[in-house]
Amino acid sequence: MVSISTVSDALKSFYLDVLINQLNNSVSPLYSKFKATSNFVTGKGVIKPVCYDLSSGVAALDEYGTLPTAQKNNYVLLKADLKNLYGNIEITDKAMRASENSQGAVVNLLNAEMEGLLATAKKNFSRMLYGDGSGKLATVAAAVSASASVTVDTTQYLKSGMSIDIVTSGTAASAVIASVDSATALTLSTAATIAKDAVITMPGSAGNEILGLPSIFDNAGTLYEVTVAGKDWMKPYSGTSTGTISDLKIQTAIDSTEANGNGQIDFIACSYGVRRAYQSILASSSRNVTPVELEGGFKTIGYAGIPIVADKYCPAKTMYLLDTTAFEMHQLCDWRWLEGDTGSVLKQIAGKASYSATLVKYANLICALPCGQARLSGITEA
Repeated sequence: MVSISTVSDALKSFYLDVLINQLNNSVSPLYSKFKATSNFVTGKGVIKPVCYDLSSGVAALDEYGTLPTAQKNNYVLLKADLKNLYGNIEITDKAMRASENSQGAVVNLLNAEMEGLLATAKKNFSRMLYGDGSGKLATVAAAVSASASVTVDTTQYLKSGMSIDIVTSGTAASAVIASVDSATALTLSTAATIAKDAVITMPGSAGNEILGLPSIFDNAGTLYEVTVAGKDWMKPYSGTSTGTISDLKIQTAIDSTEANGNGQIDFIACSYGVRRAYQSILASSSRNVTPVELEGGFKTIGYAGIPIVADKYCPAKTMYLLDTTAFEMHQLCDWRWLEGDTGSVLKQIAGKASYSATLVKYANLICALPCGQARLSGITEA
């Protein structure tokens, strides 16, 4: 007979391993490239020592010259808070009771919940890789006065039916998107008054997401609590107003990462329009393209053997050229179920005839070699 206890045990003993594998290896090709580690996790944060300048105690001298003085390597501490990542499922008491005499029915019930959790988690983690940690999905482009129609800078990360927060001066107001009307327009389910430059986020996510790729490129003040000004090793290559993409522009970015930061670019991520633009360049030159194979057997186009992967969450007109070995997902632990004092994963939701289970992970992404990364923006898409 199926009970809350047997469902809870199934979530812990069977589904957890499956979820961990899927969430760590199948979120996206880029996410899979980042190594997960518990190294340098201290308390609720990460403190990672990184060497940015090697000893200069080496020289070519006269036979009787004075030997060079050995100098210590220079280190900096990169710091970041661990972000709280959650995934939640809910099962009604009615569904549980309807399945209690059928092992197959409860398996189908749990499978459906797990599939929904995985699909949602994959979308959000893929999106976070291209965010700066602020949780921003869009910015309100014009003030709104008692209206449901809102103009934003982009609706790329928004969809109909989505629950959102509209954050103004640190204060969040809840809303629901009734429809996404164009690339810059949406309609809320109820009229609202919103200030210009208000930020749209997922509920409760403002300032609470992992530090994605833009945090390396867009931060003119501090990065990982290190002041960027005057530190070339904290500054990646950034090409703006790129226009028509070309092999020369890609190679220039790669050369810069190698010359200035010893970067070894092994992954290129871009928007769909940028990939089409590069494919158009390849077609116009009638070149034979050898597909690059990714983990899992997927194939894509490449540049000099480096895979070029289009991602729906990569900003438009943008290409990231990355040395993924410099990135690590620092975590307190891998994915775990929240358990109560009794060890049960399923808990009744207060005031409801439903049970919930919550998956948790405390982690953040850190790049130990910002100067080994590159970004091309303002690319003309096809």
